[in-house]
Amino acid sequence: MKMVLRMVQSEEKMIGYCGYNCYLCAARSDDLKTRKKLVNAWRKYLGHESYTPENVACKGCKSKGDTIADKQCKVRPCAQEKGLESCSQCNEFPCQKIKKLMGTTTMILAFLSPKLKNITEEEFNLCIQQWNSTPNLVKNLVKEGKLPSFILKRI
Repeated sequence: MKMVLRMVQSEEKMIGYCGYNCYLCAARSDDLKTRKKLVNAWRKYLGHESYTPENVACKGCKSKGDTIADKQCKVRPCAQEKGLESCSQCNEFPCQKIKKLMGTTTMILAFLSPKLKNITEEEFNLCIQQWNSTPNLVKNLVKEGKLPSFILKRI
């Protein structure tokens, strides 16, 4: 069964403050069964126990209101308070709030390989692919002139 996601915004506009790719996240699905599969995969592979199909419903961290999956995120309110589009714009970047959120899909696959040995493609699509935050932050750092442009060819 394929994931049912309502893609109403472009992918670029769905990159969270931390670089997380909200566009790819199944928490945005209007389908409760899809969100249940996401929650089950997060529990199985990432140990996230506090999410339910109901409370994981999310419109992306840049959306208005509180329809977000991670209600305890410290990055979102900080970036909003500072009027930033990305944490990479902050003079304090990288700070303690974002460090644990910075990652790449390949890093997650490597570190969690013992747990992910039998992950299905559907489970990967549901719970791993959207965690590719660091490349998005680096792209922003280049765009802001904080890193040289040749870096984009290396990521």
